[in-house]
Amino acid sequence: MSSFIPNNADDVAISTIRTLAVDAVAKANSGHPGAPLGLAPVAHILFSRFVNANPKNSKWFNRDRFVLSNGHACALQYVLLHLLGYQLSLDDLKAFRQLDSKTPGHPEAGHTDGIEVTTGPLGQGFANGVGLAIAQAHLGAIYNKDGFDLINNFTYVFTGDGCLMEGVASEAASLAGHLQLGNLIVVYDDNHISIDGDTAVAFTENVEQRFLAYGWQVLHVDNGDADLASIYSAIAEARKEKGKPTIIRLRTTIGYGSKEAGTHGVHGSPLKADDIVLLKAKFGFASDQSFQVPQATYDYYAEFGKRGAALEAEWNSLLTSYGQKYPKEHAELTRRISGKLPEGWEKTLPIYKPTDSAVASRKLSEIALTKLAPILPDLLGGSADLTGSNLTKVKGSVDFQPPSTGLGTYAGTYIRYGVREHGMGAIANGLSAYGGIIPYVATFLNFVSYASGAVRLSALSNHQVIWVATHDSIGLGEDGPTHQPVETAIALRATPNVAFWRPADGNETSAAYYVALKSNKTPSILSLSRQNLPNLEGSTLEKAIRGGYVLHEEDNEDLTIVSSGSEVGIAVEAANKLKTEGIKTRVVSLPCWLTFDQQDEEYRLSVLRSGAPILSLEALSTAGWQKYSHEQYGLPAWGASGPYLKVYEKFGITGSNIAKVGKQVVDFYKGKSLVSPIIKAIHL
Repeated sequence: MSSFIPNNADDVAISTIRTLAVDAVAKANSGHPGAPLGLAPVAHILFSRFVNANPKNSKWFNRDRFVLSNGHACALQYVLLHLLGYQLSLDDLKAFRQLDSKTPGHPEAGHTDGIEVTTGPLGQGFANGVGLAIAQAHLGAIYNKDGFDLINNFTYVFTGDGCLMEGVASEAASLAGHLQLGNLIVVYDDNHISIDGDTAVAFTENVEQRFLAYGWQVLHVDNGDADLASIYSAIAEARKEKGKPTIIRLRTTIGYGSKEAGTHGVHGSPLKADDIVLLKAKFGFASDQSFQVPQATYDYYAEFGKRGAALEAEWNSLLTSYGQKYPKEHAELTRRISGKLPEGWEKTLPIYKPTDSAVASRKLSEIALTKLAPILPDLLGGSADLTGSNLTKVKGSVDFQPPSTGLGTYAGTYIRYGVREHGMGAIANGLSAYGGIIPYVATFLNFVSYASGAVRLSALSNHQVIWVATHDSIGLGEDGPTHQPVETAIALRATPNVAFWRPADGNETSAAYYVALKSNKTPSILSLSRQNLPNLEGSTLEKAIRGGYVLHEEDNEDLTIVSSGSEVGIAVEAANKLKTEGIKTRVVSLPCWLTFDQQDEEYRLSVLRSGAPILSLEALSTAGWQKYSHEQYGLPAWGASGPYLKVYEKFGITGSNIAKVGKQVVDFYKGKSLVSPIIKAIHL
């Protein structure tokens, strides 16, 4: 990197960034002008001198990634994207925070060209950045060869006090230090202000010492408002460190240049009109005009765009040469970049017969992963310190670890996340956003709740993250209600664009993986049992991939029992008992509500058809089952500690009791009983 000599064009560009951001927030009468005013110098230096990206092709694979962790400075990011020549016009800036605009209130991946990840909830973007850095280290270790440094980009993150207060950022920072991610550079906007005011009221720790303890390199810039040379030097120094992530403590003044500079008043509210007038005059802009961009600034930024286009062209040439020398690796890498799955991958999924032994679905998941891993190198998995319980590490796989530790290599495909569920989920979003990787992560279903913020952003951002969520009900037994999820399933089912799978046997587990791997814009949660489940008569992968199907059919039925997961076998047992009493009972398995709801109406009505009452059964909360059934049987509250069969018996989730309830439902709907059967039955 050449030495840095600031010039007048830099000063004008920084002032342009500041005034454009202020105008965008003022026109919307909503937003955060303070952070853009303070961060404009470092943003300009970073994008003008360091970031390798091509605005004309925002998806160039080896581009540097940039994450605005807190989202509060989104006006700043939109201004940069406009100046650099991304698909964001001046009119788009004028529509900031307006309905259906390209400039929503916080950055959204897939909505605005050039935005890598969706941020806003604090700390998420920081952890996404760790995921992006892991992805580069992993893919570079696999595909780079002597003379072919194909994947070598940096990940840059702007973060603030709010993000560093959030636990998810701490989890991710701790892991990043352990993993020695030298490709990760975080700029900490140390302005001492959060929404409540000066951070002295709640956040007085020594952030630098914390990150040193995590194993990061810590650098400082004491005048981030104007010392462009020091900003440049800090970023250049950070790029030289290959064995540690770097955080640059950048002291800035929030709202720099405004009358309320340095106060929380400029954090989340537009500047007043008179303040804007004075600020523009201070920066050399006409006070009575808005959205001013000197042509010289457009021309200056156009040169940065040309640099990015040239870098991509050079990279494409290198990739072509790579293909000539390493055709196998080239074919695999380009396939992964395209997002396509390998030909015939689905044929590796195991298929089961009813005569096969009963197996826990967590074990069935392990079998599926073992079959998939050799043909699908895209899978990069891990667990939050529950590997032996989640059964997520494929035999013979190598851990993703810094080579210096002797614990593995960066080419390894298994990540030890430690007890960091939330950080794990947010890191996985970054892995998915990078491309070429399908991340899967694991914990107990109950503890997916710890990561709900990350799961929500997976769904909102269309990240393909697969959660292996074991120990999914009261069937885990002795650990008791602290570990037994009751409300978790409905919370996930209620989240838009989340595929919550609760497979009942081997074929349904394979179906869950089949759909999850083909759903490249949807996160999937595979809810898996600890206890053994029988392989069911009538279960097939082809049926199960529709999300719901008739497992056991009867003509002119008296009752349909619809269920999922470990309770489907109990529903079958109940149906057999009812049949001996002359009550014809259909059984429907509904492993994934989202996938079932995506089927055509004719199919859905054929599965859950009219003419007889429908009873739902699940060893979880009954909330939500009203959509598919007339009566619902499940848990009234929490579970209980004890051997799992005893716990099921306590709550009446046995074949004999469900048969009894089913008969009461039939009698009620035939007018033989005047009392709703579930009111009494569910509280046995």
